[in-house]
Order: sequence, then C-alpha cells, then structure tokens
Amino acid sequence: MNTRLLIFIGVGVIAVLVIIAVVLLRMANLKRRAGAGTAVKLADALRDERLKSEIIVNAIEDGVVLIDAQKKIHLFNSGASKITGWPSEEALTLNIDAVIKIVDEKDQAYPTDTNPFYSVFTAKTTIRDDKAILSSRSNKHIPISLTISPLFDENKQVSAAVAIFRDVSQERAEQQRRGEFISTASHEMRTPVAAIEGYLALALNEKVSTIDSRARDFLEKAHASTQHLGSLFQDLLTSSKAEDGRLSNHPVVIEMGAYLQQFTNDVKFSAEKKGLVTDFRLGAGSVIDASSTGGQKVVKPLYYVQADPERLREVITNLFDNAVKYTEQGKITIGLTGNNTVVQFFIRDTGPGIPHEDVPHLFQKFYRVDNSTTRTVGGTGLGLFICRKIIELYNGHIWVDSELGKGSSFYINLPRLTTQKAEQLLAAEATANNQGVPNVTPPPAS
Repeated sequence: MNTRLLIFIGVGVIAVLVIIAVVLLRMANLKRRAGAGTAVKLADALRDERLKSEIIVNAIEDGVVLIDAQKKIHLFNSGASKITGWPSEEALTLNIDAVIKIVDEKDQAYPTDTNPFYSVFTAKTTIRDDKAILSSRSNKHIPISLTISPLFDENKQVSAAVAIFRDVSQERAEQQRRGEFISTASHEMRTPVAAIEGYLALALNEKVSTIDSRARDFLEKAHASTQHLGSLFQDLLTSSKAEDGRLSNHPVVIEMGAYLQQFTNDVKFSAEKKGLVTDFRLGAGSVIDASSTGGQKVVKPLYYVQADPERLREVITNLFDNAVKYTEQGKITIGLTGNNTVVQFFIRDTGPGIPHEDVPHLFQKFYRVDNSTTRTVGGTGLGLFICRKIIELYNGHIWVDSELGKGSSFYINLPRLTTQKAEQLLAAEATANNQGVPNVTPPPAS
C-alpha cells in the first residue's frame, strides 16, 4: 500500500514537472516570436526612416555630400549629381578631390590648406565660401555657394563633414549686370557733376566774377551739394567694383608700424583744426609723438602685412575722417598691436558713440545711424561698406566697439607675415621691379 502510494506520488510529480516544462517551453516560444516580431517591426521602421531620408535628400535641388575623415564620399544626392555631372553610384567611395574640383576666378585650384573640404577638419567650425567655382566632370565652370559643416564623434573630434552647395550662376550674372550698370551710370554722371562743380568754383572766385553776399551763400551751398554728389558717385563706383571683384588691387609687403606712424603725421593737422589731439600708440601702451620726427625711443616690433597701400590708406582715412567729423572734443588715437598670426590696428575717438542696436548694421550698404549728429554731418552710407570689402580682400576682419557718450573704437585684423616670409616676398618684389635692394613699401603721400 505504501509502495503503491509512493509510486503514485512519484508519477504525479513527474507529470506536474512535465506540464510545467511544456508551459515554460511554450512561453519561451511565444516570447521569441514576440521578440522576432518586434525586431522585424523595428527593422522595417528603420528602413522606412532611411527611405524617407533618402527621398528628402534627393528632393533637394542643392548638392548634398557627406565625406569622412579620409575625404571619401559616403553620400551624394541627386542635386550634387546634377551640378557636378557625376552619377551618384560612381561618386560614392571616391575621394572628394576626384569629384568636386574647386577653382578660383583665375582658374587656379584651391590649395589644400584653403580648400574647405580639408580645412573644415582643422578649423572644426562651419566654413562658407560664396566665391568658389566648381569645375564639373565636363570641365564646365559653375559658380557655387558652398557651406561645409563638421560632424563630431564622442571624443569631440571631427569624424566627417556635410557639404551643401548650389549653382549661383544666375545670381552672379545678375550681380555683374547690376554692377556694370551702376559703374556705367556713376562714371557718366561724374562728368557733368564735375563740370557743374567747376563752374560753381569759377562763380565763387572773386577774380573771375562779382556777386553779392546773398548769391555767394547760395552758390557755396550748391557747390557743397555738388561735391557731396560727386563723392556719392565715386563711392557707388567703388562699392560696385568691390562687390563684383573688379576693384584694382596690388598687394605688397607693408610694415604697419612705420606706415601708421607716417599716416598719423600726415593727418594730424586736420584734427588739430578742430581742436582735437591725435596720438599713435604702439603695442600695449607706448605713445609715439606724432608731431616730431624724433619722438619717443621705443623698441618697436615689426608688424608685416601684405596689402595694397593705397587701398589700406583709403580704409584708414575713412575711419579717421569719420572720427574727426563726429568728435567735438577730446582726442583720436591710432593704435597698433598684434600676436604671432594677427596684426591689429585701431582708430579710437572720444565722440558721442553709436547706439547698440545700430552696431551690427554699420558695415551694410547705405546704412546710416539715424540721429541728429549724423543728419547734420551727412554722408553717403557707403564708406564703412567699402572699408569692409577692402579688408576682406586681404582675409581680414573689421568691427567696432562703441558706447554712447564714451566714443567708438574701430578695429582691423590682418594676417601677419613672419619676418622670414616678408623678406622672401620683398625679394620677389625687388626682382619683379628690377630693384637692387628690396625695401618695405612706404605709405603714400597724403
């Protein structure tokens, strides 16, 4: 009896264990099926998202290209294919240099150190180039607007870059036509304006004509307005040339210390007529007397840049004249400093200052600060725009710091040449000019 009971209990336990095992097995199968279903759904979703991304990227008319750190192409949309002439399937995995060849206006290929597809990995910031020209697969030259942004990995290193570019042939052509119209109109209008100015000058000459005081007052105002109109036409002509790259430019090596000290000596009299003091500061705070040739003896570092001395003088004169016009009392300081890579000079005044909301717009075309001072002084609204365009010719930067009631400081940064590089360029200039001994270009006479 006991034996049968034991056998029965044992058989029951085994049966229960078998049932539990079967249940567990079925549950496992259900989980596997559920997991497989989820994985399939996830894969399908990812595949759908990728297809959606591809559809969106290929719908963009602009060229979109993704390259890795080895400059291999991993994404090449239909827009890029249309602009470059390269089919997407052929461009993939090729080096970017083989597919997108960028040249300048002289049909010279971009050097590696200035090629945006390479420099983006060292600069680690977005790079924009609105003057690039793309040489297509059929050697057709296409003006493009190019923007390249870096992509960072978990170590904050640039592992890839995305480039977006578009064909701006039509915009460039329209800009050129607009520039040619402005240039032609400005040039043609200057001739009659110059004639009117000349006749007014003769009428104001006591040796040529006799007029009463009231008529003289009218003629003087007409003469001043004519001069202002002539200045406007000249600024229009210069700004048009600056925009479309026709501005004459002959860069040479300039030592900015000697250049600015001579400039200060040349222009200080115009400030003195208004009762303003002018000084020249070199480095952190050394003041060099601008009114004497001896001056204060200081050890002066050599700040070499490469620029057109006439164009540079145009910029500095504009900034200095503005400082004189808007400053009623105090002084104007011309300063120079720099580091191993940058030469920085500034013109600082003690004038009324510029409202904070106007500062970001100062270097835009035709922008003028709208207050009683500027309306009284007058101006074309093109001077600072031209200054910016000239400084950008030399890969420089111009900006202003200003505070109402405390004056303004206009700063200019230019790339600094090492002494060795400057000497090499001077030697090349001397050879080109058939000169025996190279000399740093002196500032032009005022």
